[in-house]
Amino acid sequence: MVPSPSAVPPAVPPAWTGVPAGTRVVVRRRLSPAEAAEHGARWADVVGILTAVGPDGVRVRPDRSPDLPEVAVAADDVEAVKPVPPRRPRRGRPGES
Repeated sequence: MVPSPSAVPPAVPPAWTGVPAGTRVVVRRRLSPAEAAEHGARWADVVGILTAVGPDGVRVRPDRSPDLPEVAVAADDVEAVKPVPPRRPRRGRPGES
């Protein structure tokens, strides 16, 4: 017996869809089989500023190097999105003023 449409609970969006753009996050993404074979890992993390979030995935601007391009992660490849505190300011080397 097939349940009536009203008996089927609505799909719950992933929790990461509630993280607002502009938040500094770490995104754990699933690597493609080719990437996994090349790097010897299943997952990769992207740390940066969340620039877009939607049902189709997220976009993150890495904050470590300003010359790195934004990273787009498809919704099926997002394992987790976690807000993280702002990056600490860099300090000079010992002995430098």
